[in-house]
Amino acid sequence: MASTETEPTPGPGTQDAAGPLDKTQDKAPEEPRRSGANDLSGLEAGLDALDAVVVERTTARQVFVKKVLPPILAVALVLVVWQLAVWGHVADQTKLPSPSAVADELKARWEAGDLFDIIWTSVSHGLLGFAAALVIGTPLGLVVARVPFVRAAIGPILSGLQSLPSVAWVPAAVIWLGLNNSTMYAVILLGAVPSIANGLVAGIDQVPPLYLRAGRTIGATGVRGAWYILLPAALPGYVAGLKQGWAFSWRSLMAAELIASSPDLGVGLGRYLENMREASDMAGVFLGILMILVVGIAIDLIVFSPLERWVLRSRGLTARSQ
Repeated sequence: MASTETEPTPGPGTQDAAGPLDKTQDKAPEEPRRSGANDLSGLEAGLDALDAVVVERTTARQVFVKKVLPPILAVALVLVVWQLAVWGHVADQTKLPSPSAVADELKARWEAGDLFDIIWTSVSHGLLGFAAALVIGTPLGLVVARVPFVRAAIGPILSGLQSLPSVAWVPAAVIWLGLNNSTMYAVILLGAVPSIANGLVAGIDQVPPLYLRAGRTIGATGVRGAWYILLPAALPGYVAGLKQGWAFSWRSLMAAELIASSPDLGVGLGRYLENMREASDMAGVFLGILMILVVGIAIDLIVFSPLERWVLRSRGLTARSQ
């Protein structure tokens, strides 16, 4: 007799047990998705926190402590050591004047009314010569950096001119141009142009090739590519070259004023220093050295340091509060 097998019909309890199991299996993949979404949101929040720039307002006290007080303390320390050396008779008064003697010489120049004329004679020559060097050195640096033949031809010459002492050009410039302002400007150009050009070349060499390809893609080639792609990308090296170029031009000018003397040239800081040397006036010599130093520092603080900080901040390399 054939036996009939009947499949068990799931009862209510079985359906209830299977139901939650199926739901659990359906929901299991959702938990990793939620966990991954939470991780991504946390990552985005962290990146947003990194990108966020917290701009804190700098108080006057912080500016004084960080910017003003350190140089004041340094100058005070130098004056104290200087005065102690005078009291200790380290050298004769004719060779090492006291700070008060130098201050008296400064007061005498102020009362004579020629202090600012002496300073402005040198500063005007320096600024005009540096502006001319900037106009010449910038396109020269671009050509040297982008044209291999020109780089191979005059690149080593620029490096050699940069290492050549500027005072070596003064006798030749006097013979060629005479004792006039042209001699001063020629010496400044020969001292500053190589530094500006080499600084721009170094900056362009560090530009990623991807920038140049992207510029060509959008049609920035030739002069447009140099203005919109090369110069902005090479700005850190270019600014460093400008800063060094000013230092070389200022040194070149002082060397020229020390050697060349003419009524047409006027009396600048270098000529004043040489006049005091010829008169064996050590207080005047020290005053001339200090004024040359102060003018060089002032130009750097007023022009080049803010420019350098702006370039670095625009690239996220320094904090806003610095």
